[in-house]
Amino acid sequence: MTAGRPEGQRVVYGVNPVRELLGDGAARVEELWLADGLRAATVAEFARLAAERRTRLRRAPRGRLDQLAGGDGHQGVVAVVAGAFGYVGVEEILAAAEASGAPPLLVLLDGVEDPQHLGAIARSAVALGAHGLVIPRDRAAGVTPAAIKASAGVIGRCRVARVTNLSRTIEELKERGVWSVALAADGDRDLAALDLRGPTALVLGGEGDGVRPLVRRTCDHACRIPMAAGVESLSVSAAGAVALYEAARQRGGGGGETVVDLRP
Repeated sequence: MTAGRPEGQRVVYGVNPVRELLGDGAARVEELWLADGLRAATVAEFARLAAERRTRLRRAPRGRLDQLAGGDGHQGVVAVVAGAFGYVGVEEILAAAEASGAPPLLVLLDGVEDPQHLGAIARSAVALGAHGLVIPRDRAAGVTPAAIKASAGVIGRCRVARVTNLSRTIEELKERGVWSVALAADGDRDLAALDLRGPTALVLGGEGDGVRPLVRRTCDHACRIPMAAGVESLSVSAAGAVALYEAARQRGGGGGETVVDLRP
């Protein structure tokens, strides 16, 4: 629990994340805190949003917002929201894909512990048409205020499932016809050579060790992102954005060479 905040509540901080939250209307925002000294235009904008949502507006010194947010990265804007982040099940992600009429596109994160990367990947996932993220319950970043801020609030529109065993989840997805592709610097094929137009799960590993050996063996393919000489790898969030763009490009018929179906 962050100092000064009751149990059963969470915070969203930062100008863009809170703007996204208030504009979305799905979450119940109990209080909106604005720091003293904000620009008049910023105060006016958030006062209007708070009035539209019938949210209590409070002004306070920045030190009070530091307590609520657990740090000073809040940009002078903090929202207190009722309830924890609403994780979903993998089945709900697949159901959303079916309802959309598009083949499922999921992103599975193996050992991504930095909430900044989680937030950035969630933003790319929403922007590029993925139906949801799957993260492990243990030794992995969850949807924290830092992840929400890194996503500019967009993670609130992303379905995120937490699972106990990522390898088992990959096997279960395989039984449902969803093929898995691990991103690895030493993958045996370029990602663009693989047909990503069908049901696909992109598997991304943590910054240090990448996709763990057991998880990689469970995947159907290990593919690489080709890079210029002298560059060993991308950050996991950058690799996720590239992979999601390639999937979106193929699915949107955006031109380029014809991909080859390499599914077993």
